[in-house]
Amino acid sequence: MFDRRLRAIRRDRAAQIGPEMFLYDRAFDDCIERLQDISRPFERALLIGCPSPEWPDRLRRIATEVDVVDPGFHFARAANGTQVEEDRFDFGEGRYDLCVAIGTLDSVNELPLSLQLVKRALRAEAPFIGALAGGNSLATLRTCLIEAGRASGRIVGRAHPRIDPSSLAQLLATTGFNMPVVDIDRVTLRYSRFDDLVGDLRSMGATSVLIERPPIFTKAEKISLNRLFSEAAVDGQTEEMVEILHFLGWSQ
Repeated sequence: MFDRRLRAIRRDRAAQIGPEMFLYDRAFDDCIERLQDISRPFERALLIGCPSPEWPDRLRRIATEVDVVDPGFHFARAANGTQVEEDRFDFGEGRYDLCVAIGTLDSVNELPLSLQLVKRALRAEAPFIGALAGGNSLATLRTCLIEAGRASGRIVGRAHPRIDPSSLAQLLATTGFNMPVVDIDRVTLRYSRFDDLVGDLRSMGATSVLIERPPIFTKAEKISLNRLFSEAAVDGQTEEMVEILHFLGWSQ
């Protein structure tokens, strides 16, 4: 479903132009806060997804050692980590007593396999905590894309399919994680222009990486998109919503 090479390129582009961190930091901060409520020391942690080189140091306040992996070369290098594809990398067996995964697992081709590889890497009774984009994210954008496509006579898939909370909880349980919990953090964003939303998505490495590349927007479709987005505005700003799914499960 997802183009593996393009996925890495998108994250490298975000690293080069300067990543937009407000949603990433929000998700990471929440995970750190939840981990601080767990009254136990952690010896070695695995951090999957690291758009900020400051994150490993913050995680080291909780875990003595931190190994970093990221699908993007530049993000991985900046954090002294390793570039990996989460469903194709052997993290080892029983190496970690904590795994934190932020913002990458929603675009993995084989999510069940990536969860199995994480579970294999964890010691018994280790927490697996993280966040990813949920199924109701970017509803305004998706509606505008559909309507613009309908107006031009060609509706094509441009937005990523995303997992819903119940499916994620079930998948964690099926993989073998105990007591899986999934919470939803709905974040409302406001934009004056359609291009500003697109700019933020690019800066987060969050534009489409579908392997079936949709056709390039025609001039008429671009005009239609901007018009539709503007028509949804209230007091000059259009609301968009991002659904962050926070999850926690425990290895057996």
